[in-house]
Amino acid sequence: MRAIVMEHAGGPEVLEVREAEDPTPGAGELLVGTAAAGVNFIEVYQRSGVYPLAFPAIPGSEGAGTVLAVGPGVEGFAPGDRVATAAARSGTYAERFAVPAAEAALVPAGVDLETAAAVPLQGCTAHYLATSAAQPGPGDTVLVHAGAGGVGLLLTQLLVARGVRVLTTASTPEKRALSREAGAAESFDYGGFADRARALTGGDGVAVVYDGVGRDTFDGSLDALRVRGTLVLFGGASGQVPPFDLQRLNGSGSLSVTRPTLQHFLRTPEERAWRYGELFDAVADGSLRVRIGERFALADAAAAHRALAGRGTTGKLILVP
Repeated sequence: MRAIVMEHAGGPEVLEVREAEDPTPGAGELLVGTAAAGVNFIEVYQRSGVYPLAFPAIPGSEGAGTVLAVGPGVEGFAPGDRVATAAARSGTYAERFAVPAAEAALVPAGVDLETAAAVPLQGCTAHYLATSAAQPGPGDTVLVHAGAGGVGLLLTQLLVARGVRVLTTASTPEKRALSREAGAAESFDYGGFADRARALTGGDGVAVVYDGVGRDTFDGSLDALRVRGTLVLFGGASGQVPPFDLQRLNGSGSLSVTRPTLQHFLRTPEERAWRYGELFDAVADGSLRVRIGERFALADAAAAHRALAGRGTTGKLILVP
C-alpha cells in the first residue's frame, strides 16, 4: 500500500510517500480501507518533534473508511461496515490502517465518509469542551479563539445549540464571516480582543475562554474572564504557554485554568458512544455542519501540514488516498 512515512522529526519535507506493508489486524482490531484521513495539529507536533514519536512512523490519528477485515475477538463490527476513528498513532496517512475496535465508531447512513473523517478528533474535542471541560449554561457568554478553525466552527454550533452566547476571534474578515455563519454573536480580530469581550459583556468579562492558540493569546484570555471565570487551554497553535505565577488567578478574580486533552474524555466505551452518537446524529439531521476547508491527495501531506501550520485555513483539512 501507499503510505506517508517519516524517518525522523523535521519540517514538512520529512513526510514522504512510499510503499509500505499492509497492516495486519491483531486481536480486537479492525483493518480499514481509508476513504479519508484528517490532518491535525497533533501530527504537526509529532512530525516536528514537539511530541515524542518512535521512528520510522506513519502519521495520522484520525480517519474513516470501510472495514476490510476484523481481528480475533472483535464484536459489533464486520467487513463492509463504515467506521471512523480518532485513535492515537493509528497510521491513517495510508491507504489502509489498523485500529482497535474499541476506538472506532460506526458511521450512520446519511453521513459520507469524507465528512466522517473530519468529525472524530475535532468533533469530539468540541464536544468535550462544550459539555465537560467547562459547563457554560444558557445565557452565559463565552469567547472562542480561532472561531473559523475546525474546532472553533463545531464548538460554536454546539454551544449555541445549548443557549450559550458565543464571541469569537478570527484573523480575517472572511474568517469572521464564517464564524458568524456558524452562530457567533460577534467575531472580531485578535487585536484588543480582551477589551472587546469586556465591552460586549457590560464590563464583566466572559464566563469561559476556549483557547487553542496558546502563547500569543494566553494573557489576553485571562484578562477577558469575569470573576470566577474559566480559561480552557486546549492547544498551542502559536506556541506553548510559558510557566506563570498562579497568584495571578487570585488577583484577577479567583479564576480557573484547565489544560485538558481529548484522550481523558474518551476513557470508557460509554463515554465514547455518547460523544460520537451525539455528533453523528447532529451531522445526519443537519443541525451540525462540518466544513471541509481543503482536500489534499495523500502524496501532498507536506503541503497539508504547511497549510495547517500557517494558520490560514478554515474548517478541516483531509487527505484522500
